[in-house]
Amino acid sequence: MYLEIVSPEATLFSNEVDSVVVPGINGEFEMLKNHAPIVSLLQQGIIRIKMHSQDPVIDELHSRLSKLAGDNKVLTLKINSGTIEMKENKIIVLAD
Repeated sequence: MYLEIVSPEATLFSNEVDSVVVPGINGEFEMLKNHAPIVSLLQQGIIRIKMHSQDPVIDELHSRLSKLAGDNKVLTLKINSGTIEMKENKIIVLAD
């Protein structure tokens, strides 16, 4: 599935991923391929992105993203709030 994370300043991430875990306002939840369509608000927390593999694009990402210690396939991004929409295996996160 495809994930795009954008902020008011820039596109922070744009790539194919295996899964995404986000801090929803009613608790953390994970989205995998073929997840039901969803629109949700996000609260302050960390987005965890699991990549397909140790893709070279990880090293070229925006400075706000970091690798999860001990796992080069997982990236993290701290957010203050946001919204998320998933449909047809495309996820768009508007992060603040």
